[in-house]
Amino acid sequence: MTIRVVVADDQELVRSGFAMILDAQPDIEVVAEAGDGRAAVEAVRRLAPDVALLDIRMPGTDGIEACRAIGAGTGCRTVMLTTFDSDEYVYEALHAGASGFLLKDVRRDDLVHAVRVVAAGDSLLAPSVARRLIAEYTSRPPAAAVAPSARLDVLTARERETLLHLARGLSNAEIAAALVVSEHTVKTHVGNVLSKLGLRDRIQAVICAYECGVVTPSSAAAPSPAAAPPPAAAPPPEGGPASGSLARGSRSPSGKPPGGGSARAGRSTGWSP
Repeated sequence: MTIRVVVADDQELVRSGFAMILDAQPDIEVVAEAGDGRAAVEAVRRLAPDVALLDIRMPGTDGIEACRAIGAGTGCRTVMLTTFDSDEYVYEALHAGASGFLLKDVRRDDLVHAVRVVAAGDSLLAPSVARRLIAEYTSRPPAAAVAPSARLDVLTARERETLLHLARGLSNAEIAAALVVSEHTVKTHVGNVLSKLGLRDRIQAVICAYECGVVTPSSAAAPSPAAAPPPAAAPPPEGGPASGSLARGSRSPSGKPPGGGSARAGRSTGWSP
């Protein structure tokens, strides 16, 4: 299956560069390029691509507005690109419905992998972005208990537990161990949570869990022993060997490692809860 992509950036050289990288892949086709958000939205509505790669800062309709319009009116998934490693843009992009957020210094192979991950229905964040989000939540003082939103009444008890573990950053395998069920059952629970709450992906599920009071920064920072994953080795220093793939457990639609060849060592540039 070919992944159809629209690339939007107001800098022609940058836009063409990303398009060339993606178009060179056997399973990816760039169907349109756009110089601003309005043109990107029009291209998505006209061509129905799988993924839109959007620059944050563009004249007229910027990437955030374009992301909102694309998410509201189409089934296309979006990956935001920016040179600005800023909390403001991260939060705005995630609330606008973005499925991924990468800095423009992303490596060629990781850009390709990001498009494949998002097209497959998963989500990702650059590791620097993930660190900022975690630091933001865990640095907040413990808040008074918040009653879970009535929005969650549609979930079963198991589905609420699953949402709680998603908010704590556990993988499907770790959730399965915590709930003492199979990974297949966990996938079913995750799918039900997303469907019932009208969420696009796991990132939005995490945001929803915080907003609805399912989890607080203090509880997310210290998961229960039953839910905690095994201790991991300390991460390597910046620029050292890679500690993981761009999106944990993700593979291209063809089943090959990202980039079409063997996995290449390097700094991880994404995260998937």
